[in-house]
Amino acid sequence: MEKLYTAEVTATGGRKGHVKSSDGVLDMPLSVPETLGGVKGKTNPEQLFAAGYAACFQSALLVVAGNHHERLNPESTVTAHVDLNKTDEGGYGLSVKLEVDLKGVDKEKAQQMVEEAHQICPYSIGVQGNIDVQLEIVEN
Repeated sequence: MEKLYTAEVTATGGRKGHVKSSDGVLDMPLSVPETLGGVKGKTNPEQLFAAGYAACFQSALLVVAGNHHERLNPESTVTAHVDLNKTDEGGYGLSVKLEVDLKGVDKEKAQQMVEEAHQICPYSIGVQGNIDVQLEIVEN
């Protein structure tokens, strides 16, 4: 495997702390989700993961669309829902639902493209076998 890029982010203080990237572009306080007693107006690890996954999956869809000689509508979206779950064993885990809206693409073609994107998206590959990921095509 050839390394193309390394993101470097340092966290201090855990879920109630701070994250900062080595280049300073990402520099923000964290909180436990507000619904779990956290502070309003601060992000949390699940939101950061959801943002990364949604953007990465959208890029994978653009690659797949190009392979199919299709041009995606610029208004097409990927919305990642990342759930923080408590396991039966008392630990914690994540689950994900990706809602994909490929505006102007029929449902059968959209389903095929989403499944192909799921095979090449680095996030999908990285979580395979560890996190339950549901793919949902939004009717447009």
